[in-house]
Amino acid sequence: MAGSLIASPAPYHIIAYATLVGTSFFHTFVNSPILFKTVERPVFSAVQAKAFPVYFGLQTILPTIMALTFPGSAALATGNGISTLLHESNRWGSLVPIATMFVSGALNLLVLMPASREVMKKRQGQAKRDGKQWHEEGPHSDEMRALSKRFGMLHGISSLLNLAAIISSITYGFTLGARL
Repeated sequence: MAGSLIASPAPYHIIAYATLVGTSFFHTFVNSPILFKTVERPVFSAVQAKAFPVYFGLQTILPTIMALTFPGSAALATGNGISTLLHESNRWGSLVPIATMFVSGALNLLVLMPASREVMKKRQGQAKRDGKQWHEEGPHSDEMRALSKRFGMLHGISSLLNLAAIISSITYGFTLGARL
Protein backbone atom coordinates (compact mmCIF):
# COMPACT_ATOMS: atom_id res chain seq x y z
CA MET A 1 0.00 0.00 0.00
CA ALA A 2 2.66 2.53 1.05
CA GLY A 3 4.80 1.83 -2.02
CA SER A 4 1.86 2.26 -4.35
CA LEU A 5 0.91 5.51 -2.64
CA ILE A 6 4.41 6.92 -3.11
CA ALA A 7 4.21 6.11 -6.82
CA SER A 8 0.72 7.56 -7.08
CA PRO A 9 0.37 11.15 -8.28
CA ALA A 10 -2.48 11.78 -5.79
CA PRO A 11 -0.42 12.86 -2.74
CA TYR A 12 1.73 15.15 -4.91
CA HIS A 13 -1.41 16.73 -6.32
CA ILE A 14 -2.80 17.37 -2.83
CA ILE A 15 0.54 18.68 -1.55
CA ALA A 16 0.91 21.04 -4.53
CA TYR A 17 -2.66 22.28 -4.08
CA ALA A 18 -2.27 22.77 -0.32
CA THR A 19 1.04 24.60 -0.76
CA LEU A 20 -0.49 26.89 -3.37
CA VAL A 21 -3.57 27.76 -1.29
CA GLY A 22 -1.60 28.17 1.92
CA THR A 23 1.12 30.30 0.36
CA SER A 24 -1.36 32.50 -1.50
CA PHE A 25 -3.58 33.03 1.51
CA PHE A 26 -0.68 33.69 3.90
CA HIS A 27 1.22 36.07 1.62
CA THR A 28 -1.87 38.02 0.54
CA PHE A 29 -3.91 38.27 3.71
CA VAL A 30 -1.38 37.85 6.54
CA ASN A 31 2.27 38.54 5.72
CA SER A 32 1.96 41.48 3.31
CA PRO A 33 -0.57 43.48 5.38
CA ILE A 34 1.50 42.98 8.55
CA LEU A 35 4.68 44.11 6.80
CA PHE A 36 2.94 47.10 5.21
CA LYS A 37 1.65 48.29 8.59
CA THR A 38 4.85 47.54 10.52
CA VAL A 39 7.89 48.55 8.49
CA GLU A 40 8.87 51.66 6.56
CA ARG A 41 8.01 51.75 2.87
CA PRO A 42 11.55 51.23 1.56
CA VAL A 43 11.93 48.14 3.78
CA PHE A 44 8.52 46.84 2.68
CA SER A 45 9.48 47.31 -0.96
CA ALA A 46 12.82 45.57 -0.45
CA VAL A 47 11.20 42.57 1.24
CA GLN A 48 8.48 42.30 -1.41
CA ALA A 49 11.09 42.54 -4.18
CA LYS A 50 12.75 39.43 -2.74
CA ALA A 51 9.50 37.59 -1.95
CA PHE A 52 7.62 38.15 -5.21
CA PRO A 53 9.85 36.05 -7.50
CA VAL A 54 9.44 33.10 -5.14
CA TYR A 55 5.72 33.72 -4.65
CA PHE A 56 4.89 34.16 -8.33
CA GLY A 57 7.20 31.27 -9.18
CA LEU A 58 5.20 29.03 -6.85
CA GLN A 59 1.95 30.36 -8.34
CA THR A 60 3.26 29.26 -11.74
CA ILE A 61 4.94 25.91 -10.98
CA LEU A 62 2.41 24.49 -8.51
CA PRO A 63 -0.55 24.58 -10.94
CA THR A 64 1.76 22.89 -13.47
CA ILE A 65 2.45 20.13 -10.95
CA MET A 66 -1.29 19.93 -10.27
CA ALA A 67 -1.99 19.50 -13.99
CA LEU A 68 0.66 16.79 -14.32
CA THR A 69 -0.65 14.90 -11.27
CA PHE A 70 -4.36 15.49 -11.89
CA PRO A 71 -6.21 12.44 -10.50
CA GLY A 72 -7.91 10.12 -12.95
CA SER A 73 -11.43 8.83 -12.67
CA ALA A 74 -12.35 5.20 -12.24
CA ALA A 75 -15.88 6.01 -13.44
CA LEU A 76 -14.50 7.42 -16.69
CA ALA A 77 -11.69 4.86 -16.86
CA THR A 78 -9.15 7.64 -17.33
CA GLY A 79 -5.57 7.79 -16.21
CA ASN A 80 -3.87 10.56 -14.30
CA GLY A 81 -2.46 13.77 -15.67
CA ILE A 82 -3.10 16.39 -18.30
CA SER A 83 -5.12 14.16 -20.65
CA THR A 84 -7.64 13.59 -17.86
CA LEU A 85 -7.62 17.27 -16.93
CA LEU A 86 -8.47 18.08 -20.56
CA HIS A 87 -11.46 15.69 -20.56
CA GLU A 88 -14.71 17.56 -21.16
CA SER A 89 -16.12 16.51 -17.78
CA ASN A 90 -13.26 18.31 -16.02
CA ARG A 91 -13.37 21.54 -18.02
CA TRP A 92 -15.16 23.95 -15.67
CA GLY A 93 -14.47 22.48 -12.25
CA SER A 94 -10.80 21.65 -12.77
CA LEU A 95 -9.21 22.79 -16.04
CA VAL A 96 -10.42 26.40 -15.92
CA PRO A 97 -9.42 26.99 -12.27
CA ILE A 98 -6.01 25.31 -12.65
CA ALA A 99 -5.34 27.15 -15.93
CA THR A 100 -6.39 30.43 -14.31
CA MET A 101 -4.00 29.83 -11.41
CA PHE A 102 -1.16 29.10 -13.84
CA VAL A 103 -1.84 32.03 -16.18
CA SER A 104 -2.22 34.47 -13.26
CA GLY A 105 1.07 33.38 -11.73
CA ALA A 106 2.90 33.38 -15.08
CA LEU A 107 1.64 36.86 -16.02
CA ASN A 108 2.72 38.22 -12.65
CA LEU A 109 6.10 36.48 -12.83
CA LEU A 110 6.98 37.13 -16.46
CA VAL A 111 5.19 40.39 -17.34
CA LEU A 112 4.02 42.48 -14.40
CA MET A 113 6.90 41.91 -12.00
CA PRO A 114 9.58 42.93 -14.55
CA ALA A 115 7.48 45.93 -15.65
CA SER A 116 7.01 46.99 -12.01
CA ARG A 117 10.72 46.65 -11.30
CA GLU A 118 11.49 48.84 -14.29
CA VAL A 119 9.11 51.54 -13.05
CA MET A 120 10.61 51.28 -9.55
CA LYS A 121 14.10 51.73 -11.01
CA LYS A 122 12.94 54.79 -12.94
CA ARG A 123 11.26 56.12 -9.81
CA GLN A 124 14.55 55.82 -7.88
CA GLY A 125 16.33 57.73 -10.64
CA GLN A 126 13.64 60.40 -10.59
CA ALA A 127 13.93 60.61 -6.80
CA LYS A 128 17.63 61.42 -7.18
CA ARG A 129 16.85 64.11 -9.74
CA ASP A 130 14.02 65.52 -7.59
CA GLY A 131 15.90 65.25 -4.28
CA LYS A 132 12.83 63.57 -2.77
CA GLN A 133 11.74 59.95 -2.47
CA TRP A 134 8.47 58.83 -4.01
CA HIS A 135 7.01 57.94 -0.60
CA GLU A 136 7.81 61.27 1.07
CA GLU A 137 5.10 63.85 1.80
CA GLY A 138 4.62 66.96 -0.27
CA PRO A 139 4.39 67.84 -3.91
CA HIS A 140 6.18 65.68 -6.45
CA SER A 141 7.39 66.37 -9.95
CA ASP A 142 5.15 65.56 -12.88
CA GLU A 143 7.57 62.78 -13.84
CA MET A 144 7.38 61.22 -10.36
CA ARG A 145 3.59 61.42 -10.32
CA ALA A 146 3.45 59.73 -13.73
CA LEU A 147 5.81 56.96 -12.59
CA SER A 148 3.84 56.44 -9.37
CA LYS A 149 0.60 56.30 -11.35
CA ARG A 150 2.12 53.69 -13.70
CA PHE A 151 3.35 51.65 -10.73
CA GLY A 152 -0.09 51.85 -9.13
CA MET A 153 -1.70 50.57 -12.33
CA LEU A 154 0.73 47.65 -12.58
CA HIS A 155 0.25 46.86 -8.89
CA GLY A 156 -3.53 46.94 -9.32
CA ILE A 157 -3.45 44.53 -12.26
CA SER A 158 -1.09 42.25 -10.35
CA SER A 159 -3.41 42.31 -7.33
CA LEU A 160 -6.42 41.42 -9.51
CA LEU A 161 -4.51 38.51 -11.04
CA ASN A 162 -3.52 37.35 -7.57
CA LEU A 163 -7.14 37.55 -6.45
CA ALA A 164 -8.22 35.56 -9.53
CA ALA A 165 -5.67 32.88 -8.62
CA ILE A 166 -6.94 32.72 -5.03
CA ILE A 167 -10.59 32.52 -6.10
CA SER A 168 -9.69 29.84 -8.65
CA SER A 169 -7.83 27.82 -6.03
CA ILE A 170 -10.80 27.97 -3.67
CA THR A 171 -13.15 27.02 -6.51
CA TYR A 172 -10.93 24.08 -7.38
CA GLY A 173 -10.85 23.08 -3.70
CA PHE A 174 -14.58 22.40 -3.83
CA THR A 175 -14.14 20.27 -6.95
CA LEU A 176 -11.26 18.38 -5.37
CA GLY A 177 -13.19 17.95 -2.14
CA ALA A 178 -16.09 16.39 -4.03
CA ARG A 179 -13.69 13.78 -5.42
CA LEU A 180 -12.51 12.63 -1.98
